[in-house]
Amino acid sequence: MHTRRDILAAGAGAALAGIAGPAAAQTYEPGCFKPFSSSTKTIQYPARKGPYRIALANGYAGNSWRIQMIKSLKAYAATPEIKPHIKELKVVSTGTDVAAQLGAIDNFINAGFDAILTIAVSPTSFKPVIKRAKDAGVVLIPFDNVLDTDEVIQVNEDQFEMGRLMGRWLEKNGVTSGKVLEIRGLPGNSVDRDRHLGFREIMEKHKGVQIVEVVGNWDDGTSQKVAADAIAVHGRFNGIYTQAGSNGTVRALIEAKHPFVPIGAEGENGFRKMVYAHHKDGLKGASAAQSPGLVAVALKAAIAALQGQKLPQYISVPIPYVEYAQMAPGKNFYPDLPDTFYVANEFPPCNINITAPDIMKQSEGNT
Repeated sequence: MHTRRDILAAGAGAALAGIAGPAAAQTYEPGCFKPFSSSTKTIQYPARKGPYRIALANGYAGNSWRIQMIKSLKAYAATPEIKPHIKELKVVSTGTDVAAQLGAIDNFINAGFDAILTIAVSPTSFKPVIKRAKDAGVVLIPFDNVLDTDEVIQVNEDQFEMGRLMGRWLEKNGVTSGKVLEIRGLPGNSVDRDRHLGFREIMEKHKGVQIVEVVGNWDDGTSQKVAADAIAVHGRFNGIYTQAGSNGTVRALIEAKHPFVPIGAEGENGFRKMVYAHHKDGLKGASAAQSPGLVAVALKAAIAALQGQKLPQYISVPIPYVEYAQMAPGKNFYPDLPDTFYVANEFPPCNINITAPDIMKQSEGNT
């Protein structure tokens, strides 16, 4: 365990290394840790000796994506590549309360953890805790729901582009007028906000489109209910964009006997199974996956940062995307896996391939 003096000294060094020039300069494993743009800055911390104490300060944990994310972290941490670098792995989920999540991060900082991964409940409330982590020399890495800051290393797919992809998919399939159902994610999160803005950027160019917006909380049951309610109130929709909870959205269409329409959705196994089963009946779907395996890229980045490697401040992970014509069992969905399983968990440039059996045998609870 590092002493408090060691941590403070490392913090001072981190402040000096701080944020360097553009990530176009040489960075560690650029095939894996790709900068979001040519203007993305780099961050380099002083190297410290491992193995390391690493924590996950998760927020909301009430849907299948978050459960699989926690299991994926534990599975990846147990691999021969990563296990020797980890002295202790701690997982805490605090719910949707911002103060509770910030308190958990503070507790990890005070306990002398080397790195803290987090899915931020709010993108705008972390400035004080970022400073406290920096002062203590703790590597703080938000992923998925990231922060509105350039002071820490962050890992994500391009959420604006995710929304744009879904808007373009509906355009390509003739949805340029009439009612469009948009089922949003968990309120207050940057992922939900950015996907929404990207989707609206495309769809609002079409003056004949009327968007009906509901909140599905990235949850199958909630998405099914709000989709069913929207159909009952508004009648027929010409197209749908649903964030996570896609399985419930399709079930709502089937139960309401609503004609199949083009749907842009997430990467759940069940959604792809249903599209494959019903595409000849008119269910045209596109699936852009926000992988729970992002946590593995974040963990790999944390270890690299603790080893003193130079990394992009904002690391871009490619969006796994497939349309209905390319959906095939055993290739990009799996008939024998649960509907709620997210199928995109391979990151070849990072040498990360977390198998479904390894993920499924892990627990989702706090440790």
